[in-house]
Amino acid sequence: MPRHTETRHLPYTPTQMFDLVSNVAAYPEFLPWVSAIRVRQDSETEMVADMIVGFKGIKESFTSRVLKERPDHVRVDYLDGPLKHLHNEWQFRDDGQGGVLVDFEVEFEFKNRIFEMLAGQFFDKALRKMIGAFETRAAELYASSGNSSSSAHSAA
Repeated sequence: MPRHTETRHLPYTPTQMFDLVSNVAAYPEFLPWVSAIRVRQDSETEMVADMIVGFKGIKESFTSRVLKERPDHVRVDYLDGPLKHLHNEWQFRDDGQGGVLVDFEVEFEFKNRIFEMLAGQFFDKALRKMIGAFETRAAELYASSGNSSSSAHSAA
């Protein structure tokens, strides 16, 4: 099962990054391959949403539950769709100097072996592109907070 963990240091606050990541309805505006989101229910602590993603002519829809613990934790768990399993966690830790350490973890498994093989070939590149999209979006929204600097640690 593909798994990835990474930590980034960014010049934003934990609350800013929490707001960016937990605003799932805005994902089609900046995330590659996300073409639509339908929020089924949303509260301060929990959201259920359908996401439509497309890549090279393949479109899939899946449903996830997003648990929100303001301002430092977002957890995404898979409910329905083409996957067998999806788990995604974001932790936002104040660095004590006005920035944030973002801990990111994702693991998934497709029901379909062909999708699993395709995903395995592109997983790392696609993941880096999506993480980069979050960083770019943060810079667009919070540019007055400082310059972006990042350090990364990955484990697959």
